[in-house]
Amino acid sequence: QVQLVESGGGLVQAGGSLRLSCAASGRTFSSAAMGWFRQAPGKEREFVAAITWIAGRTYYADSVRGRFTISRDNVKNTLYLQMNSLKPEDTAAYYCAAKSSSFLTPVQATYNYWGQGTQVTVSS
Repeated sequence: QVQLVESGGGLVQAGGSLRLSCAASGRTFSSAAMGWFRQAPGKEREFVAAITWIAGRTYYADSVRGRFTISRDNVKNTLYLQMNSLKPEDTAAYYCAAKSSSFLTPVQATYNYWGQGTQVTVSS
């Protein structure tokens, strides 16, 4: 089992920045890649970004590419999402997820473990 705990969410004005963290514990060696997803009220959960744990290859949704940066600290077993130039449409609950395959994909069903989420609210 892998346990994931997100933190760093909050309220920010449009144009501002936030950094989300996701601390992983348990059988972390079984996680070859991790990702961030988000779910806005009344909408389906959508892919944001993903990264391979060893090589650090990344994959972004078009809606966040150039504004968000995903990274990881292998020693601390922590995943990050630096979010810059935030927009009101970025408002959502953000979830981190882990998968046992290093193949980067936006498909939620391929991720084996999920955190509880952290809320990000961007005011206009």
